[in-house]
Amino acid sequence: MIITPPSRRAHLLPGRTRSDRGSLSPFYALSALGIIMIMGLLVDGGGALNATNKATGLAQEAARAAGQQLNIPAAVEGSAITVDPDAAVAAAQGYLAARNVTGSATVTDGGRRLEVTVHDSYSTLFAQFVGTSRISVSGTAHARLHTRAEG
Repeated sequence: MIITPPSRRAHLLPGRTRSDRGSLSPFYALSALGIIMIMGLLVDGGGALNATNKATGLAQEAARAAGQQLNIPAAVEGSAITVDPDAAVAAAQGYLAARNVTGSATVTDGGRRLEVTVHDSYSTLFAQFVGTSRISVSGTAHARLHTRAEG
């Protein structure tokens, strides 16, 4: 008499099928898909955050460049320490153009306050598979002229 091991008996019984074969495959497939989605959120979210930080840093540097464009005649007269609005905006725009980004610069408060906003984008790695290939980011910086030490 030949004895069949228990693992092979199920298919020998009439009307019995191996319905449990491969039952963990959908679980592993869905788990892998979930892990890939979380990984994509982390990678693309971190990349967008890094691009935002870069845009803010560029805005700060452009605001510093704009803040150096003093209105020399008014400063020599001693009437006011302000920036020349046209020269300040041109300096900020020139700085941004040299770094291949777009943005805007405004001078307010009589030439004592500058605001620079930079617009850039991040090219996604994972989100492009769901239709989002670029994430728009922006960064803003403010600069204020100080004429004396303030406590």
